[in-house]
Amino acid sequence: MIAIVIPYYKKKFFKKTLDSLAAQTDKKFNVYIGDDASPENPEELIATYNNKFNLTYIRFEDNLGSISLTQQWERCIALSGNEEWIMVLGDDDYFSSNLIASFYRHLNKFSGKVNVLRFARQNFFSDKDITTEIQNNPEFETAADSYYRRITGKAISTLSEYAFTRNTYEKFGFYEYPLAWQSDNRAWLEFSDNKPIYSINDAVVTVICSSQSITGSDLYAVEKRKANLSFYKYLITEKLHLFNKTQSIRILHKYENEIKHKEKITFSVYLFLLPYYLKNYEPHAFKQFLKKMIKSLLYFKKEQSF
Repeated sequence: MIAIVIPYYKKKFFKKTLDSLAAQTDKKFNVYIGDDASPENPEELIATYNNKFNLTYIRFEDNLGSISLTQQWERCIALSGNEEWIMVLGDDDYFSSNLIASFYRHLNKFSGKVNVLRFARQNFFSDKDITTEIQNNPEFETAADSYYRRITGKAISTLSEYAFTRNTYEKFGFYEYPLAWQSDNRAWLEFSDNKPIYSINDAVVTVICSSQSITGSDLYAVEKRKANLSFYKYLITEKLHLFNKTQSIRILHKYENEIKHKEKITFSVYLFLLPYYLKNYEPHAFKQFLKKMIKSLLYFKKEQSF
């Protein structure tokens, strides 16, 4: 059985989400809705779906999502039972009608082999009324390769199109970054737990994007940058061994560029990065890094002389 967990706050597209669950051709799933003390009470809407699928709705008294989105996800997951698989579906995202049926049709192929799976996805840009092409993914893929496709612009990824086992969730949980930015990316690297990610490409999750969302808004630049820096440092210190040499150098560059976007990179940062460039030695990349490091050292000495 699979649990569909919905951390609810916004009502604007929520009917579309619920309609997609009611339209599932296979009803072997349970839905758990955790209302984050939303000012847009959904109870009247939810009541119209009580006989269309198995549904549990809880309204929390406090708005936890404004403090920690990952903790809101986790308290919503805690509403679920003992289902082996879990999906966390955004309150403005929705499924193709065959998604649950497709999950069970593929079950024998991935059961016991993976801890994380994902469905095909597409974006709907509500501000422009544009739907993107469907993104398919390799059938079996390492979490490192999956993330690398994302940072090189070959794939996009959000929480809603993934499913994961309860066992791996209980082992790792979601790491708390500001706004939960990068929390899902870290989850797939950890939740996969040295197993590949399996992709189901014949069912689709549609993700609604708008200028009011965290992803689309420019209001959260400081928090996003803080999350990015912390996440890239985690990749470098804890997970770089999962990536090949080319991928590792790209991640090291991502960390440098995130710092350079707002400030000058200090010599201590280059000193921190040096062993990782040496371990993933590539002549051109190392030469460029060494030039920057020496330049930073000369600048540091000049500053010290004043």
